[in-house]
Order: sequence, then C-alpha cells, then structure tokens
Amino acid sequence: MILRMTLKIKYLLLLCVFVLSTPLTLMAQDKQFTLHDLIPGGKTYSRFVPENRSQLQWVGDDMYIYVEKDIVIGAQPKHYPEIRVSLTGLNQALQAAGLDTVARMPNFSVPYKGQWILAFTQKQHRIHYDMEQGKVVADYPLDKKWSNYEFCPANSYLAFTEGNNIKILSPDNQQGIVTRETKEGIVCGQAVHQREFGISKGLFWSPEGSALAFYRMDESMVTDYPIVNIDARCAKAEPVKYPMAGMKSHEVTVGVYHLSTGNTVWLKTGTPKEKYLTNIAWSPDEKSIYIAELNREQNEMHLVRYSALTGEKEADLFTETNEHYVEPQQPVLFLPGDPQKFIWQSQRDGYNHLYLYDTTGKLLKQLTKGEWVVSRVIGFDAKGENLFLTSTQPHVLSSFSYGTPMNVNGWKLNLKKGTTQLLTRSAGLESVHNLSVSPSGKYAIDSYDAPEIPRKIDIVQTKDGKVIENLLTAKDPYEGYAMPEIEAGVIKAADGVTDLHYRLVKPVGLDESKKYPTIVYVYGGPHSQLVTGGWLNGVRGWDIYMAQRGYVVFTVDNRGTSNRGFAFESVIHRNLGVNEMADQMKGVEFLQSLPYVDADRIGVHGWSYGGFMTTNLMLTHPDVFKVGVAGGPVIDWSNYEIMYGERYMDRPQDNPEGYKNANLKLKASNLKGHLLQIHGDIDPVVVWQHSLGFLRACVNADTYPDYFVYPRHQHNVIGKDRPHLYEKITRYFDDYLK
Repeated sequence: MILRMTLKIKYLLLLCVFVLSTPLTLMAQDKQFTLHDLIPGGKTYSRFVPENRSQLQWVGDDMYIYVEKDIVIGAQPKHYPEIRVSLTGLNQALQAAGLDTVARMPNFSVPYKGQWILAFTQKQHRIHYDMEQGKVVADYPLDKKWSNYEFCPANSYLAFTEGNNIKILSPDNQQGIVTRETKEGIVCGQAVHQREFGISKGLFWSPEGSALAFYRMDESMVTDYPIVNIDARCAKAEPVKYPMAGMKSHEVTVGVYHLSTGNTVWLKTGTPKEKYLTNIAWSPDEKSIYIAELNREQNEMHLVRYSALTGEKEADLFTETNEHYVEPQQPVLFLPGDPQKFIWQSQRDGYNHLYLYDTTGKLLKQLTKGEWVVSRVIGFDAKGENLFLTSTQPHVLSSFSYGTPMNVNGWKLNLKKGTTQLLTRSAGLESVHNLSVSPSGKYAIDSYDAPEIPRKIDIVQTKDGKVIENLLTAKDPYEGYAMPEIEAGVIKAADGVTDLHYRLVKPVGLDESKKYPTIVYVYGGPHSQLVTGGWLNGVRGWDIYMAQRGYVVFTVDNRGTSNRGFAFESVIHRNLGVNEMADQMKGVEFLQSLPYVDADRIGVHGWSYGGFMTTNLMLTHPDVFKVGVAGGPVIDWSNYEIMYGERYMDRPQDNPEGYKNANLKLKASNLKGHLLQIHGDIDPVVVWQHSLGFLRACVNADTYPDYFVYPRHQHNVIGKDRPHLYEKITRYFDDYLK
C-alpha cells in the first residue's frame, strides 16, 4: 500500500512538473531577438555567433593551439590536449622581462615555421614568447607614429612606415632608414592602386631577408578630394587623393632596399607610367622580382621578371588579354624544392584555375580544369609533391556535374599526376570548408559550416581525408528563439538559361493565406556572393530580425557576382546595372508567384554597389518597389575611382552611353516611392558627392527622397553605431512598407 501511494505521489509530482514546465518550454521556443542580438556591434551580439575555437592555428611540429578563456590549449593530432600557456605564466614571463602584464590572452601569430614562438602586440611592444621555454625571447619597442608592420622571420627584422616613409627595426632594436621622401604626395611602403588587384600591403621581404621590396606611389598629380573633420573646434579639411574614372591616375614604382649596402635599386618598369604594378613576388634565390603589370585599360597583362640587383627587366614571360578585362589577384607561387617552376592563377579559360610554368615563361601544363573555380590556394606538403586548395569542384556526392558556388571543399592536388583528391566531407550536399594545413602537410584543420551546421572543426589526415579528431561541433546559437523558415533554391536569369541561386527568409509563423510585405536585399556587384552553402545559407542577422517582424526577405545572386566563372561575372562590362537589374526582376517575378507575398508592398535595400542597385531599381521600376533604403550608394560612376570604375565601365570618354545609362541623377524624376539614402560623411570609397549630387538632382526634378548621414563614419557604419543604423532602416520599412 505504501509502495502504491509512493508511486502515485511520484506520478502526480511528475505530472505537475510537466504541466508547469510545458508552457515555459513553449515560451522559451518563442523568445524574440533584438537588433543588439543580431547586428555586429550589438551589446549581446557575441552570444549569437556560432561557437569557435579562438585563435586556432598550427605551431611547432604539427601542434595545433587555441585559446580558451585564460589559457592556450595545444596538442598534436591523436594526442590529448594540454595547457600550453596560462595567463598567469605569461604574465610572470612578461614581468621577468620588465614588461607590462596583460588582462587577457592577447591575439597571437606564429612568426616562425616549425618553432614554438608566439608573437603579439601589447602596449607599444611587439613581443615574442617561447612556449617551450616559458619566457619572452624578443621585444620590439614600437612607436604610435608607426604602422604597416611587416615582420621577416628569416632575419627577425621588422619593417614599418612612419608617415609616408619606411624604416626597419633590427632584432637588437636598432632603427634603419629606408626612404627619406619629403615631397608632398609621395607615399612609400603602403598599399597602392586603391587596394585593387589583390593588393593589401606595400612591403615585401625577400625569402632570406637580405632585401626589402616596396611600393613608392606618387600621388602629387592626383586631385585632392575634400574630407571634412567635424570633431575639431572649427571643422577642418583633411583632403585625400582620389583618382576618378577618366582622370589622372597616380604613378607607382617599386624599390628594392638591400640591407648589406643600405642602397635602394629601382625597378625599371618604364612607360607608360599610368599602369598597375600588381602581385609582387620574390624568386626563391632573391635575385629576381616578378610583377603582374596591367595596362590602364586593364585588358592586357604582362608577367614580367626584373633583376632585384640591377632593376633591369630580365624577361616578359607571358601576356594575357581579354576584350573585357584581365584581373590578376594572386602572385606567382614557386614550387618548394624546385625554384625553376611556379604556379599561376588565371581565368583565361573562363574559370579561375592553376597553371604550371617554368621561369622562362613556358607553360608546362594546366593543373586544374573544369566549369568550377579554385577559390583559395593554401600551400604545399613538406616535399612539394602535393598542393592543397579549396574549390567549387564537383565530387561524387554532388548532384551537379559542374561546380556550384554553394559547395566549397578542400582538395589535394598531386602536381605530377594532375589528380585531385577530396579531403573534406559533410553531412549534406552543400557546405563551405576552410582548410589550414600543418607544417608537415600531414594534417589539416577543416573548419566548415553548412545550412544546418553552425560550425564544425575537424582534424583530417591529408593522405586520405579521414577525420581523426573533432575539435568542435557548435550548438545552434539561436536555439530557443522563434526562427523563420529559410529556403534556398534556383531560378532562371533574364537570359532564360543561367541558373541563379536565391535565399528566401519567410516570416516567423508564416500563414500562407495572408499577404506579407517583402524586402529584396541586394548587392549584385563583382566579388560578391550572398547566397552560400554555409550556415543558414549565409543569412544575415537583420534578415532574421525582419522575418520576426513579419517580413519576407529575399536575396538572389544575379549575373555579375562571383564564383560562377568569368562569363557570368563580366556580363556587366560597360553597362553596369542592366543585366543585374534584369535578373533581380526575375527574382521579383518569382516573389509575385508566391501566395503570401504582397505584390503591392515590395521594398529593396542594399549598400555600396547594393546602394546603386537599390536606387536604380527604385527609379527604373517605380511601380514595383514601394520603399527602398540605399546605403553608401554609387550614383554616378564617373565620380568613382579609376581602378574599379574603369575595369567595369572603361573611361567615361570611351563609354559615354554606358556612363549615361548608369547615371542615376538622370533618373531622379522617376522617383515615386519612399527612398531613404544613408551615407557616412567621410566615406573614402563612395565619396559623399554621390548621394549629395542625387539629392540636388531630386530637388531639381521635384522628387522627394529621405536622407540620413552618419558623421565620422567611412564607407560602412561599424562598431557601436551599427545597431543604430539597422534600427533606422527597420523603422523606415515599418513606417512605409508594413
């Protein structure tokens, strides 16, 4: 009797717990996001980013390390992870070296291949910490006036810029002067050509550290563009050099500073001076420098070799031409152990592929081929027999016979046989993988995500792609919150043939018998891909937030975007906005076919090229789009910089019709709906003149856009002000579209 009563009481207690907890569970599943949860810069944003292994990288002899709270954890594959550095131990080493302690683990780099040394910057010091010895082994005192640091592992020298000149710091902290330019407009050691053509820096150490190559840019002939600093007591002008399409460009040369003599040799790159010197690379023997030289028209590229000792041109190795444009993005890559051969990346056959050359310029063979693109070259194994890369190459599990940008995998390429081996695998057909290969080439860190996988990190063997260790399987950071259904699919482009990938974010709690307002989020320009095979198909936090508020959010990657081959991207050449808009309107047709989309309440939003597209769609199809928000919009391509602008539009004097058709000031009278333009007042990319010029055109045309400026922001509104930006955008759509 007592047993039965006990069981009955337990049953009643469990029933009560179930009844009481069920509403709480249901409520937990309906938690609502705030913009601070979903927008970078938000106060709670970090809680909703998929978990990662912080600072995960290879160090020493095939050891991986990562930071977890106040410790550095490390292990060799197949071994149990151990604490390698503690915050307490690091601070003790810093104190012993007479340096300030740190409050948390700093951001490390690994400067020396095969060694156990970590480098970090702390309070104007570059510090090298030896993990094995547990002590500081190098300290470089820095100055606030210095920037653009470039460290050379071979000689442990640190190159940097001070103002517009270059200096070097030796391991014993002796300063050396590389350049002594005093003329205004001369800039040394910094990135040139508006950071186009893959250019990200201006200092290049030779392999053994005997010399430093560097860019010297003469901007004195380029028009000053006014930027105003309103933070001063009286606002003051801080002009920048901004070469606009069709106008005078800067002139660039390359110097080679030799440490042994202290002398600089200038490469004799000759005339015309208005050309682009891109993708600088040293030969393994340090005797030569390779440069991809592009004419101003950007339709002819020469790979040229110069003597680093005399500056003389040694050889014009080969030429690439294209009626649209040639766009070199990567320098030559020499084979380890074989300094007479190098790999070159090119889109010459319509897709980005790898080609093997010898140093005479003879093409030995094409290494990769097919209707897919090599997205990244990672490096070689220890013997130089295999090359590791990521690409959109189809594989046996794929449903496509051609490459799709939705699926990026890691591969091993045997250079002798020309065969590729898949190294990465995931549960579905779509995923985006990123590889980091160990110093020996035996192992790789495979970090990937997929539509239903926030993040997964595995250690794989490169000999067979076998997963030998899982370092992380991230949980869904949105678990417990009301999430929209996200659909990915394919529609036909305006040409009726080409497949376009789209992403459709449906309102939370969709009722197909109702009609919902819809926002088209667009970028649409080159070097972009918004719809991916990654986590939630690349959805943005704001898309989720708007779906929570009852909106449909739609994105399609039109022709002109990336990772689909040269013909797909270059279809926009000389006529920006035409084919892109035609494809976006095919997306609108698809939306209008959906029973729950309100065809009378369609809006559009985009930034930069997307701002150009947003404004253009509002003006070209005023009866379709009711509301638009255009951020940092290009309005008149003749006001854009020459490197990007002339690549896709040629010069205004050579393509007057194309520039006229893309000049949105000439369409200002077409505005019917509500258009909000947003701009940063110190934008050095799409200068403020674009949106201000459009406002004046609208005043003259008696049309009435809205306008908002973010003071002291450049091309993107970042940091703590970004949630404010998206609150402003959200309110605008709520006011006029909802």
